[in-house]
Amino acid sequence: MRVEIWSDIACPWCYVGKARFEKALAAFPHRDQVEVVHRSFELDPGRAKDDVQPVITMLSRKYGLSEEQARAGEDNLGAQAAAEGLAYRTRGRDHGNTFDLHRLLHLAKEHGRQDELIQILYRANFAEERSLFTEGDDRLVELAVEAGLDADAVRAVLADPAAYADEVRADEREAAELGANGVPFFVLDRRYGVSGAQPAEVFAQALTQAWGERSPLTLLDQGDADACGPDGCAVPQH
Repeated sequence: MRVEIWSDIACPWCYVGKARFEKALAAFPHRDQVEVVHRSFELDPGRAKDDVQPVITMLSRKYGLSEEQARAGEDNLGAQAAAEGLAYRTRGRDHGNTFDLHRLLHLAKEHGRQDELIQILYRANFAEERSLFTEGDDRLVELAVEAGLDADAVRAVLADPAAYADEVRADEREAAELGANGVPFFVLDRRYGVSGAQPAEVFAQALTQAWGERSPLTLLDQGDADACGPDGCAVPQH
């Protein structure tokens, strides 16, 4: 069974939701038969790469909040993260364009290191003092190497704005087609969708339901035909 997760590194509920989903997945009896794929979704796709601002300022301007209200919201998110065992800096974080991060996640997917990289990027964005957006490519290379990627390959992707750009945009178009207008958004076997950072119990129920309702393979009997199997291949006699 495949679970696809649309998310953005700048999304705090994606950070929390991933932890809740993984708690449910860890207890799922068929865990070893579940493939998890992370898909791209930008919360702020129109933001320029060099447009970086404090999170509190961004929240105040985007949602029309006072700074006091924005700080209270961050405090609430910090408490939600702590309940899942996650570190979360409620003050001093900044917000920027995440397109390059998504491109690197597609590189990581090709090398089987996608989950490692997304967790490292979440940690860097929400828990560490160093900015994910103001230190340039060197910071991203450092984090990608920590996830197991080759530094030269990472630098090559960052130097080429077209690298994996189509893959990111394809993910985003697909999210729109599926009706996802916010993240996190979880799709189980292309049959069920779960929106938001739901409690682990909701994810557990969704996993169980999706697993139980998987469609068995329907074999179309077209008569005997030559085929290869564990004992070798059928050899034509005439």
